[in-house]
Amino acid sequence: MASVTELRAVDRRAVGALLAAYGLALEVLPEDSAITASYWGESEAGLVANRVFVRADTPLHSVFHEAAHAIVMGPERRARLVGDAGGDYAEEDAVCYLQILLAEQLAGYGSAAMMADMDAWGYTFRLGSARAWFEADAAEAAEYLAVRGLVRRGAYGWVLDLDRGAGAT
Repeated sequence: MASVTELRAVDRRAVGALLAAYGLALEVLPEDSAITASYWGESEAGLVANRVFVRADTPLHSVFHEAAHAIVMGPERRARLVGDAGGDYAEEDAVCYLQILLAEQLAGYGSAAMMADMDAWGYTFRLGSARAWFEADAAEAAEYLAVRGLVRRGAYGWVLDLDRGAGAT
């Protein structure tokens, strides 16, 4: 597998602040410890209720993917969440879309880097790449997020509704 951007490559305080805007806490664990509630194991992020567990070597796409699951689900489901976020195909697509938009908010990273990391890690999309999917095949994912108040139409497409933050779930 090709290398992907790890949490250590960006300002983790900025990542924590971005997640905090949605009511989530970033829990950075020592690099030699197992990640609490990691669905994928190894260095992949873990999720318990509103806490996203990571290490410095956790891929950034994993941090944002798990966080996006918690953001998209309702508070009742989030309160019971341990490891497996569950959800259906529509939610999974919305999570992928949201993680791309979240990445755009992180200085020094952005949506292009997120989509490249998604492709390198092995996310699969009908159109062959995260960028192709995002630009031409993700309208239903954007609508899913819009219905939940997480995105709105901007001048150049869908954008995060930053005024809503944690209150959008």
